[in-house]
Amino acid sequence: MANEVLVNDTMQRNYRYIRGAPMGEGFDPAFAPELTPAMMLALGVFAGKYMTDCREEFPASWFANARLATGKADPALNYFGVAAGQRLAVWRAKGWLHPDDPRGWFQWYCRYWSGRRMEDDARQIGRWRAFVRHAAQVRRFCEPGDPFCRPRQRQALLQWAYDSRVM
Repeated sequence: MANEVLVNDTMQRNYRYIRGAPMGEGFDPAFAPELTPAMMLALGVFAGKYMTDCREEFPASWFANARLATGKADPALNYFGVAAGQRLAVWRAKGWLHPDDPRGWFQWYCRYWSGRRMEDDARQIGRWRAFVRHAAQVRRFCEPGDPFCRPRQRQALLQWAYDSRVM
């Protein structure tokens, strides 16, 4: 069942990892994302720029309905039509990136979903769990189902696999 993946894209060369868990299974009990990577890509996340050069690494089905930019990042491709989150340079400066996942949390999540397990999993799951505070703010300050209330916060939640469309 385990298979080795070789990554060669614009951010990593000759990076190798093992997919030891079944795809989409064997998650830590503390980690229960509401959206799969394929769902996130189809909804529109990261202004369509996140996965444009690393499609070979993941199942083609993830990209069948993905909203990807052909040029520069386009916030209109995001589900809520707004830019959300920090630039990668900010993530680097704050030390939020692991060397194995230079694109950040979503790259970690895609690889975790795909079956990779590593020492950084607990930290990333902890970061995911901490992000739920934004869902509490949306629920507190917005009428249920109002997508125009706090769209940046809702978009950021989508980018962390929380389904903010149903809040």
